[in-house]
Amino acid sequence: MAARALAGLVVALLAGCQSIGGMVVHLPESAVTTAGSGAVAIPVAGLSRPLPATLHLPAGTPPFPLAVVSHGSDQRLEVRARMTMPAYPALTEFLVGEGYAVLIPLRPGHGPAGGPYLEDQGGCERADYRASGLETARLIRAAIDHAETLPAVSKNDTLVVGTSAGGWGAIAIASTDPDGIRGYVNFSGGRGGRNRGRPGVNCAPERLVEAAGAFGRSARLPALWLYAENDSYFGPQLSQAMAEAYRGAGGRLTFSLLPGTSGEGHGLINRPAAAWADPLRSFLREIDDSRK
Repeated sequence: MAARALAGLVVALLAGCQSIGGMVVHLPESAVTTAGSGAVAIPVAGLSRPLPATLHLPAGTPPFPLAVVSHGSDQRLEVRARMTMPAYPALTEFLVGEGYAVLIPLRPGHGPAGGPYLEDQGGCERADYRASGLETARLIRAAIDHAETLPAVSKNDTLVVGTSAGGWGAIAIASTDPDGIRGYVNFSGGRGGRNRGRPGVNCAPERLVEAAGAFGRSARLPALWLYAENDSYFGPQLSQAMAEAYRGAGGRLTFSLLPGTSGEGHGLINRPAAAWADPLRSFLREIDDSRK
């Protein structure tokens, strides 16, 4: 029996269904109402199959505010095909500790999600970063809408978080000024980074800055952008230019350029909480105070 229990634990961990600080719990969607983790299937209009996702719940009495966390992407089909279910253990533990239900979906065209890739930015000559970001935003919105039907999740009380292309999606959804969102957190966000695999070389950076300004013109709620100094996809000069364009167009933004991390700075979201917890905690306090 002990061996079977251990085997079940390993299978659950590999499936990405870790609970935070305790025993692994894998629950059917309808039963995800207590602390632990469970699989969720997210329907999206126009798609024949739902998006797979993992929902992590804190201890306490539901419903809980929602934090939806969006992963990065890649223009290369072979890279996207190898993707597994995303998991951000340090960030999830932090957000669950703050009382959030944390939803982490896998978008179409990535690994086991299957289906078409909907977020194509196009070639460098005609890169359309605004359109690709808005498509990511549409999928984030679908995840939020479905999560709000679950009994454990509060309605109209959501934090949008994303990294890389998912962070760009958070910037894009902010521009739509949707109802029910309390704020946006962008870890290392952007598109077109490391053109042809070359560190520090972005595909059409001027288009990225222009799109950031376009998103800022209609963004009304507070946003936090977090970048590391040693990000080789979106280096300090580019990330600051995007932030200036966004803020200059009217977007509400706190921009934090954090010290270089161990390894590639673009993986900031995967670093221990000490690398990003202080500005994130301050931001959460800020948006909590604004709701009172």
